[in-house]
Amino acid sequence: MTPLRHPTPPHIWTGRPSDSLQYWYQAISCLDDLQIKKPTNGKGIAILGYAGDEGVRRNLGRTGAAKGPESIRKMMASMAFHLAEDVEIHDLGDISTEGEDMESSHSLISKTVTELLQNHYFPVLLGGGHDLAFAHGRGIFDYLIPKGEKLGIINLDAHFDLRTLNNGKGHSGSPFFQLANDYQSQFHYLCLGIQKAANPKVLFETALKHKVRWMEMEEFTLGNWETIAQTLDNFCLQVNKIYLSIDLDGFSSAYAPGVSAPSPLGFSPELAFRIFDYLAKTRKLISMDMVELNPDFDRDNATARLAARCIEYILRKQDF
Repeated sequence: MTPLRHPTPPHIWTGRPSDSLQYWYQAISCLDDLQIKKPTNGKGIAILGYAGDEGVRRNLGRTGAAKGPESIRKMMASMAFHLAEDVEIHDLGDISTEGEDMESSHSLISKTVTELLQNHYFPVLLGGGHDLAFAHGRGIFDYLIPKGEKLGIINLDAHFDLRTLNNGKGHSGSPFFQLANDYQSQFHYLCLGIQKAANPKVLFETALKHKVRWMEMEEFTLGNWETIAQTLDNFCLQVNKIYLSIDLDGFSSAYAPGVSAPSPLGFSPELAFRIFDYLAKTRKLISMDMVELNPDFDRDNATARLAARCIEYILRKQDF
């Protein structure tokens, strides 16, 4: 079954009227197709949504994440714009899963990510379930491996997402297991914010098998920044490029109630933004995604606003 791509209606990007470029909605160009051309000024930003819930359903989570991309866009639209005015920012719309055929949508996402990187775009993918990370990561590997460059994956998350396949099929709990098996010695993964109550012993065993590095919730705190920074140093110095994945369920539900798997525990936005600052200084960040927003359970768009603020901050700190 062919996956569908839905262009983003321009009216999603609306905000306070202004005669000059002051807000994000004014900087966005919504494309009607996936014909990707190099940006005029050498580097651009491409937003791609994944309107998919099948991976969450397969992982027995509460569905609704397919509505996440639209909610994030709406919250981004009215934010003040502080990037260079000549940065090209394109919205490529959403890729959706038809029926249960998640694999076809993953293939199109991987292909699109590779093409975006080849054409000097910084991809920003909006989920959707965290199964997106398998498609996203595969697209980055397909771009970097021929160049001989080593990719490091940093995941801010309460979960390893190293679960095995269900009846041979991937799901929102298996993306990094799939990447580990497909890329083996090229798989370098750091997970920050792991909660033991959300990860059975077998997942820690799987993490050790694949040489995953992680920090548990109890040590992943602002008060322990020196240790966190040393962990990041050790990881980032060993790779050429970094792919950042942010699962909103890693935040405390006080900040992110609208997720597929909420937790009263978790990290704070202040700590996450400290990580973003660190990664910006490495100049190695190549792509990012934001996953597991479930608008059905959000409160006053708090989670969508948090997702939008994270994305805006990361992009503002990049060298465009």
